Formats: sequence, structure tokens, C-alpha cells
Amino acid sequence: MKPFTYERAASPAAAVAAAARQPGARFIAGGTNLLDLMKLQVETPTHLIDVNGLGLDRIEPTSDGGLRIGALVRNTDLAADPRVRRDYGVLSRALLAGASGQLRNRATTAGNLLQRTRCPYFYDTDQPCNKRQPGSGCSAIGGMSRPLAVIGVSDACIASHPSDMAVAMRALDATVETLRVDGQPRRIPIADFHRLPGNTPHIETTLQPGELITAVTLPRPVGGTHVYHKVRDRASYAFALVSVAAILQRDGSGRIAVGGIAPKPWRVEAAESRLRQGAPATAQALLAGAKPTAENAFKLPLVERTLAAVLAQAQSTGRTT
Repeated sequence: MKPFTYERAASPAAAVAAAARQPGARFIAGGTNLLDLMKLQVETPTHLIDVNGLGLDRIEPTSDGGLRIGALVRNTDLAADPRVRRDYGVLSRALLAGASGQLRNRATTAGNLLQRTRCPYFYDTDQPCNKRQPGSGCSAIGGMSRPLAVIGVSDACIASHPSDMAVAMRALDATVETLRVDGQPRRIPIADFHRLPGNTPHIETTLQPGELITAVTLPRPVGGTHVYHKVRDRASYAFALVSVAAILQRDGSGRIAVGGIAPKPWRVEAAESRLRQGAPATAQALLAGAKPTAENAFKLPLVERTLAAVLAQAQSTGRTT
């Protein structure tokens, strides 16, 4: 690990001011991803700004009947909150599927959104990786690509996004609240928060340098049956090959977001109009334009089968799951 300096911020404004003063600074809260990357020298921040003392750890109702989740709310507390379990069951289930209890106790809402890919070439500093070192190439293209993305990819990167929570947030139409370095707040729809790689895979979100996530807002509950189904290589502590977050209504309409297949949580609203036609038609629309490799082409039929399982589960329960 390379040397770095450290400070504790006393307020959100102080945190973004510190980031503006220190090029190469990073915010740290739970550190469940950042510290691992620093040990491998994938991430080499010159300065860490500890944001744990900013008071952004509360879950509060909003004036329109939704919930405002502070950026520092731990995954364990968010999954267990009675309001989340009752009204946003897909989020609670996604969080519980996401990691071990020990990690959930440390991981934060903001940190979960900012997780970096688990592509093996991103972690291997002896291999070229455009996400780690722009312009160096993508070792995954033509390499080991089984867990990687099949849609939303580019000639520069085929890495997949690892978060379970973000997939549920995408289905819920969450909004990310931030504070910019000029002191101005900003609201970013979750649909616009994560970027596709294009020619700049190292730029993963629409956050500006030094911009701090302060909260995530969930809109008023929409009801329906909430399901999160995760397919992985082993029963626990593994990232998704394919996951589906679904909010399904009795009339056959609903929302579907998919994880494990793209560089961001994947939702195609136009595909949701095909839910009444069944899993094959919906999956076909979700995956239009997919560019799988020979190693991960199995994900295309797996999306359809996982979606079929979700629709069957929702039909059999008829309640929030």
C-alpha cells in the first residue's frame, strides 16, 4: 500500500472542501471495497477523507411518502428497517443476498453504489485494463470472460457491475442526492448515475471530482410483489452471474432490472411492456443488442430462465416476497 494522508471531515461541506484541496483524494466510510483495492495498488489515493462522522446515517420519511436513506446507513440496518421490509421488499432482499453479515455491518449505501467491478483483470495489475489504466487495453476481451458483461459493453471494456443493492434501486427508480465541491446540492436519477464504458471505462459514474453522495431517496411505494432472484456459482458470498429485481402488479405489469450482465444495473423500460407476454418476449427486449463472448453467452438463456422463475414466484405468492 502506498503512503497517504488522512483526515476526518466534520461536515459534508468540509468533506467536499477537503476533496477540492487535495487532488487524488478519496472519501472513505466502510472501506469494504476501497481498502482491498488500495492493498493491491489498484487504487492509490494520496489522501483519505473519513466521512463516518457526518451524521448521514438516518432513514427518514419524505414529504411525498417515500424514504430518504442517508449515504452512511449500513447495509444491515437498511435491510432490517421495518419500512424497507414492508414497502421496498426487493431492496431488503437484494441487500441480504449481497454479502456476508460482517460486510453488511460495515458497507454503506453510498459505498454500495460505488462498488468497482470484480473483473479479474481489473484486480491483476500485471494485466492491461482500460478501467484501471486508460488506454492500456482490455485483457478480458479474448481472455477469461465468464462472469463479465454481455450487454452495454464496448471495445474498451466488458466488465460487469457487481452491486446487488443498485439493481434493486434501479427497479425502484431511486434518486441519488449529492453535494458538489461548489457547495451546491444535486439530484441524480439512478438511471443516469452509472455510465456505460464507451471509450472511457475508467469513468464509472456521473459524479464530478470531489462530489459527495449524501443520500438516496426512494419514491412513494408502488406496492405489488417484490422479488429478488440471484443466480451465482455458490450459495453465498458470491457475485451474481445473473440477478433479477422485480416489482410485479396483479394486472401483469411491472418493473424489471437485471444485474450481472452489464456495466451498470440493466433496465429497459420498453421491455417491461412485454411482461404479460412472458419471459421469452421480455428477455428478448431486455437483451437486444447483446454482445456476449463465447464464455459468457450462457447468460442470455440464463436471463430468460431467471426471469421465468421470478414471474412464476410472483404468480404463486401474490404478495411482497
